[in-house]
Amino acid sequence: MARRRTDSAGATRELLQELGDLTGRILDQIKLHQARVELAAALQRQVLCAELPDVPCLRAAGRYTPARLGLDIGGDWYDGFHMPDGSVGFAIGDVQGHDVEAAAHMGQVRTCLRAVATFTTEPAEVLRRTNDLLVAMASELFVTCTFLRFDPVTRELCDARAGHVPAVWATTDGRCEIVLNEGGLPLGIHAGEHYPSSRRRLSGTGAFVLLTDGVVEGPGYPIDDGLKRVADLVGDGCGTDPDELAAQVIKVADLTGHSDDAAVLVLRYGDIRDDGDIGEG
Repeated sequence: MARRRTDSAGATRELLQELGDLTGRILDQIKLHQARVELAAALQRQVLCAELPDVPCLRAAGRYTPARLGLDIGGDWYDGFHMPDGSVGFAIGDVQGHDVEAAAHMGQVRTCLRAVATFTTEPAEVLRRTNDLLVAMASELFVTCTFLRFDPVTRELCDARAGHVPAVWATTDGRCEIVLNEGGLPLGIHAGEHYPSSRRRLSGTGAFVLLTDGVVEGPGYPIDDGLKRVADLVGDGCGTDPDELAAQVIKVADLTGHSDDAAVLVLRYGDIRDDGDIGEG
């Protein structure tokens, strides 16, 4: 009997030791995971544009919501900045993945776009040169992106699309459309890719809305249904404050049951009054 009690006590000690070792490994994994989350979140905070540029006849607003799975961080971003020729550039994009690598690559893409835009502001050329840079970097991640150039003097909007979700355009006089312009492959896949550009003059008052697929597509929720829902919102709200419209559009992601992160960029334009405010056309 004494031997059996000794054997039992020894087995218990071994089990407790194994449980202690396992608990230590789990805690180490939790700490590593938390560190990756904090790093990814810090990277994304640096990349998401804190202040979008305003020009007399255009105001911009953006929204971002994280993924529901993984690190609660991802590769979606939006950006806006003044360019050397007096125009303003806007970009929205989605890097493949939901991890630190996606967040870091997102920062590289944003930097490439801004650097290229110091040499050329033509959206098709900006995407072409950025694509070649990313291919040369030999990353395994690809990026969908739309880049726009707005000229506040001529009020011309020029855009090019690299495998990205179509934009939605609506005006206060009743026009509303999903902009299905021709585009090229996502960035980072094939060198020398061609990106067609489209031009339009933004007369009157309206909104041009860019988004990522996390807004309009989810499990059991087709992208066409999501785009139609966004088009209805933009058609009804294109004359409202851009922050309010962006907040309404990002809520569509909740309807889709999305597991992806999501971003929205609203460009609200209007007739110019003498005091520089946007007025109804």
